Amino acid sequence: MARSLRTWRLSPRQFRTVCAVALALLCIIVVTGAAVRLTGSGLGCNDWPRCNDQQLVDVSTKHSAIEQINRLFTGLVSVSVIVAVLGSLIREPRRRDLTLLSLGLVAGMVGQIVLGGITVLVHLHPVAVQSHFLLSMVLVANAVVLVHRAGMPDGERVVRLTSPTVRLMRWCGAATAVAIAAGTVVTGAGPHAGDEKARRFHLAISTAARVHSAFVWLAVASVLALVWRLRTRAADRAVLDGPITAWMCVAVAQGAIGYVQYFSGVPAVLVAFHVAGATLLWAVTVWCYEARLAPAADSAV
Repeated sequence: MARSLRTWRLSPRQFRTVCAVALALLCIIVVTGAAVRLTGSGLGCNDWPRCNDQQLVDVSTKHSAIEQINRLFTGLVSVSVIVAVLGSLIREPRRRDLTLLSLGLVAGMVGQIVLGGITVLVHLHPVAVQSHFLLSMVLVANAVVLVHRAGMPDGERVVRLTSPTVRLMRWCGAATAVAIAAGTVVTGAGPHAGDEKARRFHLAISTAARVHSAFVWLAVASVLALVWRLRTRAADRAVLDGPITAWMCVAVAQGAIGYVQYFSGVPAVLVAFHVAGATLLWAVTVWCYEARLAPAADSAV
């Protein structure tokens, strides 16, 4: 195998493309996983890794077919992650940081597979479903960092923002993370459990939604505070203008979807869009923080 790896080589641009594909698939599987729950197919396969105690693969019903498709897509994502690791080994030149980040994706996927099995075995307990989603967010963050750093020139990197701006960005990231985590509590209290017999949190969905909304507004306020600071920091603003603009656009769309779904009885289609929006918002949040880095030769700080 070592000889084969020496034979094949990837350019930095090709390796970044491999990583971008893995990131895209990791984001898509969050939505397909939500689709399994939203269609009531969470227990379409009631065993793991077999679909049931009679068959490894069973597509005899709509629910089992949907669950099987999601499991197969998980396999595709796993392949993309493995390709990213192999790509990091044959990238020319090889970089240790990219290899470690790629291995982080593998570790996360192993964790997802284990959690997926546990979620089925505990009959979609909301804590297990929460954990499954939150680990997906860790994987997405890892992949965003990998894609961003794979696109940077080899060599030393430095922070190109002032320290107060970086600290404020950390608060923005933390507030966004808490808001997304609070959203999983709404999911655990809501009507889309994945199966009609699945347990729910003993919490009124209206209460959970209000708490989630409060954290969302806290995240928005923290980003607005960052925007206010940037108005007098031209160098910092030049770095963060694109990422922050993207964050605000996604956040506004996500907020609109959230309020519409709440006041329209939480329809499954809007929940799917909300999950997709949360995933995109988190990816943009990580991108905002990663934007602080630059090759040492290009840094003005």
